[in-house]
Amino acid sequence: MANRHLSRSIVLQTLFEWDFKSISQKEALTALKRNADEMSENSRDFSFMENLLSGVLEKRKELDNIIEKAAPEWPIDKISMVDRNVLRIGLFELLFGDREEVPPKVAINESIELAKTYGGDASGKFANGVLGAVYKELGEPGKEDQSKRKKKNKIKNEDLPDDQVPVENLGGAVVFARKGKDVYLALVHDVFGHWTLSKGRIEEGEDLEQGTIREIKEELGLDIKIQEQIGQNGYIAYDPEKGKIKKQVTYFLAESSFDDITLGSSGGLDDAKWFKLADILDLNFYDDILPLVTKAVKTLVKS
Repeated sequence: MANRHLSRSIVLQTLFEWDFKSISQKEALTALKRNADEMSENSRDFSFMENLLSGVLEKRKELDNIIEKAAPEWPIDKISMVDRNVLRIGLFELLFGDREEVPPKVAINESIELAKTYGGDASGKFANGVLGAVYKELGEPGKEDQSKRKKKNKIKNEDLPDDQVPVENLGGAVVFARKGKDVYLALVHDVFGHWTLSKGRIEEGEDLEQGTIREIKEELGLDIKIQEQIGQNGYIAYDPEKGKIKKQVTYFLAESSFDDITLGSSGGLDDAKWFKLADILDLNFYDDILPLVTKAVKTLVKS
């Protein structure tokens, strides 16, 4: 493992040189050999380094497109040179690598460590947010790898119609609080650049409302009282262990005290805060979340 971590460090250094000097792929491979000779006495892993570097460079446009979707507020040229190449390495291994050789969590953790070692103070958090979100929500770009996972885990639901795949229930809430004459909403921000609603998975056999209360507490650090159900939505996702699943989310209107928000460790989220009702008009919501927020606001204005 230590040799592989060093190998990724050498590839990162070479990608930095390629990026900074705008050299060709052939020149980058020459630089890789030079860097490997300088940084490591053990050349047994050179084929791994060469394959990783070549793969990242050949898939660069596709990798960059995914990064831009995962972090739309950070165009590729605005991300630091170290951070963007760390993400390229992590995404390549996550989506196009051999998962028997490098499991997804290993690919993510290795990239986070590279970011912490060679990047800035927030680089590890940034890498964790982007790669964690892709790992959970963007299974499609790695579709060619799924056959290996399904064979190992005996999952054969990829071709099932969406209405026949297993369902995972989630609970979420439009959380509001009153402070004086003002009403506030507690919203979370994801690495895709959207403000959205806090939600989480309901455990098997758990009451939907109680599970939602628990999840909001874990994600926001707030104690809530559910008032009413305001809607549902659903979407298809890919789970590395279960395969294709439908996530069915039930949303509630819930009240909290106006306490400080403490963002939990949910993957894909990078911020959470209170907003006055008047201040949410210009926020960037998902299309399926906006009607829920609108309905909640109308209810709160009437009350």
